[in-house]
Amino acid sequence: MVLGQNGWRVTYNPQIICALKRSTVDLSCSYTYPRGHTVTGTSWFYRWSVVKPQNDDRVEYYGDRVNDCTLRITDLRESDSAEYGFTFRTQIIQGHVFQSVRSESYSGSPGVRLSVTGLEAKCQTIVTEGQPVTLTCSTTCTLTDNPNPTYIWKKNRQHLTNPKTKSNYLYLDPVSSEDTGRYSCAVNGHENLPSAEETLTVRYGPKRVSVSVSPSGKIVEGSSVTLTCSSDANPPVDKYTWYKKNVTSPKASGQSYSITNISSEDSGEYYCEAENTIGAQISTPQLIIVAEKQASVKNASIGIIVVVLVLILFLSVLMWFRKKASKSTSDTRDRRDTVDNGQQDSSPVYDNISGMAITHTAAPTVDTDNQDNVQYASIQHRNQEVPEYSTAQPSQPQKQEEEYSTAQPSQPQKQEEDVQYAAVKFNHTSAVDMPVETTVVQYTGNTRFRV
Repeated sequence: MVLGQNGWRVTYNPQIICALKRSTVDLSCSYTYPRGHTVTGTSWFYRWSVVKPQNDDRVEYYGDRVNDCTLRITDLRESDSAEYGFTFRTQIIQGHVFQSVRSESYSGSPGVRLSVTGLEAKCQTIVTEGQPVTLTCSTTCTLTDNPNPTYIWKKNRQHLTNPKTKSNYLYLDPVSSEDTGRYSCAVNGHENLPSAEETLTVRYGPKRVSVSVSPSGKIVEGSSVTLTCSSDANPPVDKYTWYKKNVTSPKASGQSYSITNISSEDSGEYYCEAENTIGAQISTPQLIIVAEKQASVKNASIGIIVVVLVLILFLSVLMWFRKKASKSTSDTRDRRDTVDNGQQDSSPVYDNISGMAITHTAAPTVDTDNQDNVQYASIQHRNQEVPEYSTAQPSQPQKQEEEYSTAQPSQPQKQEEDVQYAAVKFNHTSAVDMPVETTVVQYTGNTRFRV
């Protein structure tokens, strides 16, 4: 507040302001003047220069020409830190007969002091694993709108989970390699205005030391093998040493260890030791087994033989299936032909005809239209007694043709292993237009038959 005389006054509330960089601040202000005066102009100034809102879009005057003189500044910069003052001008008409105008001005000095501060996260940037570390979030002045703020901490732009904090401090005790990262802080209510990031580097000895083998798989005598040691360390490992279990002296040094023309004597467990300025660590042993060439060749031969046998078996099964399918197709075709033949002939057809004896017997038959009519029968017996047969009588006397079949063995007798006979009759017209009957008797073995 600036008190004037005779009713002139400018009031700033508050008169000292501390605000965060990139935030917005209002310079609250009010003024009074004696009765009878009329306000003709207002202005703000700082550093002996006039603030011109029309020339700066970050500045806006919210006052009037009555008693309000508030000024708003957005997107604060550290260069905005200064003392700001307000001044106004008035005029008054004097006299009743001869009137005159008198102008006056009044400045509220001292003005309001504005300080713009940024947040800063501070810590010891390089530490060793196991040590206690404290990070501090600080400002250059106490924030006017939040004198006791709650601080928010982030690591790599992610909120920390269950951080150990007190006031504006963050404690990492003890610090570990996982704590390495970029840290920033912010004030509750202004989370969008974090501090610049501070990088914390944690040094530690080698971790997760391991051995890899190349090429992978079975190792055969005479081949080459390369062992590689890898680890996680800060600073990086500067020394690698290779050992073989139960051998006191080191085998080699360097991150890689190559064994050429390997033999069975090289079989065993190998491990490496990684070391830096912080510490050292030994890897888990890697077992190396060298196989003999003979065994390898023998295994390869056995494998080839097995493959060949499997191939032969497969081809055999395939040929069997094809043969079976072919036979099935042939049988089906034969059965189909037999059925077709049986349907085409009007009288029974019999096969298995071997030896033949032909006789001609004339018999009266009913004349046909010069057309041959062939009918025959076949009877087969296998290893059984053959009964006597009598002359067959005409089976169908009502037809135009009479048909006869005769087979009369004189005595019952044993047949050979296969006995076949048949009586076949051919009816045809002779040269004198007389029907002639021809009977053909066929037999096998030593048995004779009369016709």
